[in-house]
Amino acid sequence: MAQQSQLSYGTDGAWNELYINGEWVTASSGETIDVEDPSTRATVAQVPAAAEEDVDAAYEAAAAAQSDWEATPPARREELVQELLETIEDRSEEVAELVTTEVGGSAVMAGTSLHLAEDQLSEAATVPRRMKGEHARSNIPGKENIVQREAKGVVTVISPWNFPLNLSMRAVAPAIAAGNTVVLKPATNTPIVGGLLFARLFEEVGFPDGVLNVVTGRGSEIGDRVASHPKSDVVAFTGSTPVGRRVAAAAGENLAEAAMELGGNNAHIVTDDADIDAAIDAAVFGSFVHQGQVCISINRHLVHEDVYDEYVERLTERAESLPAGSVHDPDTIVGPIIDESQRDEMLEYVDETVDAGATLETGGETVELEDVDNSLVVAPTVLSDVTNEMSAACFEHFGPIAPVIPFSDIDEAVELANDTEYGLSGSVHAGDVGAGKRIADRLETGMVHVNDQPVNDEAHVSFGGTGASGVGGYNTTDFLEEVTEKKWISLQHEPREFPF
Repeated sequence: MAQQSQLSYGTDGAWNELYINGEWVTASSGETIDVEDPSTRATVAQVPAAAEEDVDAAYEAAAAAQSDWEATPPARREELVQELLETIEDRSEEVAELVTTEVGGSAVMAGTSLHLAEDQLSEAATVPRRMKGEHARSNIPGKENIVQREAKGVVTVISPWNFPLNLSMRAVAPAIAAGNTVVLKPATNTPIVGGLLFARLFEEVGFPDGVLNVVTGRGSEIGDRVASHPKSDVVAFTGSTPVGRRVAAAAGENLAEAAMELGGNNAHIVTDDADIDAAIDAAVFGSFVHQGQVCISINRHLVHEDVYDEYVERLTERAESLPAGSVHDPDTIVGPIIDESQRDEMLEYVDETVDAGATLETGGETVELEDVDNSLVVAPTVLSDVTNEMSAACFEHFGPIAPVIPFSDIDEAVELANDTEYGLSGSVHAGDVGAGKRIADRLETGMVHVNDQPVNDEAHVSFGGTGASGVGGYNTTDFLEEVTEKKWISLQHEPREFPF
């Protein structure tokens, strides 16, 4: 067993090497990247800054290992995925602490991340037994048609910083279970939870060398090489729409399959006959869980004018009651934003929205923390008198910000909800489920949740968006289609007659 597998899973675990072909290796550049705890602003670890030659080595290892891995019996691949699930369950406390420290996730967020990752592993364990083909009769006498499902080859996974554990797992686990090998490039902000942690887990379980390879580094330095590598057959990316467009274009140069889950501008519609108590409960969770740093969180609250004032007042009261601060305090609900650039952008959206005529009901500023310079915690923010064109509503603010927009009838609500390039998720609270379903049918988005909020994910249910929210899909059989391909083999059992 390699030296690093014996070390801690915490931030003190010496995460200073890349994982390539089953070995922990030093980055060729010799350079490192600091990992910061967003709550304390302290550097808690250093990870290697890979260079392009490290990326090439990772793909060489993945390509070399792929055929043997695909030939591994399905029962064995299933067994290893199940062992991976058991290992992450055994390490759950250490992993949760790592999520809290590196990602800035509250206890709720860390627990949710673990639950979703475990759900993804449970679903992925079924993939080897679902790699089934088809048999079709032929129009040609004596011919037999067989369609086999095979692994695509090498899958590139570029994971995000907001939910790096489960959003990496939802691509890595099914890709590998299907017989592919993987090169994983985690976000620069969360290189441990989104990448090196996976290497350690895979090593502890005993996956064959080269099945998973992890390269950490700055996107500006190795991102293009990862996205456009000629040995990559599939590129699975989760992140912003502007970056996703660039990644998809780079992947397309090699005709690699692109699975892109990108940004969102999700609407939470509340009608005049909705259960306001339930709508507010859902709104608070959907806007403020993990500081709103969720692609499927509520970006806009669309509320009927007859209940608008009550809704704004009650949402404001709830927002002001949420504990905001360091996530090392177990009572904290709203923790820090991942970094200064994200924080400053969302606060600028708030300022621009107020300048455009909106009313700041609460928040709109940082929360000072003891012994922390330049706090990243943004107070839960509610904005009223907002229109769809204002910055906090038309952009994906990705923060603990709740712009509330009035509407007069259902037609206007649907028009407002659809007035965006995005189409990821959404939610509806109406008088009854049937009314909510009729509204949901009219929304141009990949997912809608009636009498709920938009932050939902279940590994056995399709997950994906439309428009600028991405292409392809995750979960259930959707991602299996992305990482496998069909091969038609015909067998001519009798001599065939040809016209010449």
